Amino acid sequence: MKGSSKLRNVNTYAFSNRAVFLNYIEDKKKILVAVNAEKILNKDEKLHRIINENIGYPDGVGAVMALKEKGLDAIKIPGSEFWLDIVGHCYKERTFYLLGATQEVIDSTVSRLKEEFSGIQIVGYRDGFLDDAGKEALKETLKNEKPDIIFIAQGTPRQEYLMDELIKVHPALYMGLGGSFDIYSGTKKRAPKFFLDWHLEWLYRLLKEPTRFGRQLALVKFMFLLKTGRL
Repeated sequence: MKGSSKLRNVNTYAFSNRAVFLNYIEDKKKILVAVNAEKILNKDEKLHRIINENIGYPDGVGAVMALKEKGLDAIKIPGSEFWLDIVGHCYKERTFYLLGATQEVIDSTVSRLKEEFSGIQIVGYRDGFLDDAGKEALKETLKNEKPDIIFIAQGTPRQEYLMDELIKVHPALYMGLGGSFDIYSGTKKRAPKFFLDWHLEWLYRLLKEPTRFGRQLALVKFMFLLKTGRL
């Protein structure tokens, strides 16, 4: 079961399980955008426009709570896990392109994918540091190789802006992954199971990176707006 609702100005889809989400995007040529409290409260109209024209899904516990308040059956779908669900679901039939992180990380990511998904067709990959010439070369590569699924790991909103530009040149299924390649390659560790089970991944990140404190204030503001019916 799926549905969607506007959370402030951000249209967000609710999925009752990952299988429903996988089935829904089967033949889509859209951008998958992880929605959390920070994105919902963000005043970036360009980012909101990209989400609303595509498929925003609840990657944060705040977004899940807000969707449930709207009467929708929603679960949290971590993008850092779901991209591998996509790969596992269709790697025998679809082709892939990956962009993001450092050259060392992307090399390690591709190597591990080839080990875990024997026969996967990765038509190209590169690091996430693009200048104008690199961007034009990337567009030509996508037009020539025509990958079915493109994963972009640069962080928000940079990755969303890039995907919005690329999909106009080569329609496909795109997904923004933030730091997922770093986690998959083992460069960075994800939160321990305890934090994940109790929806406290944000707290783990804050403990590991105290400089994120300003960003986490968005969650406090979000919860206040949610509980006072202002979302």
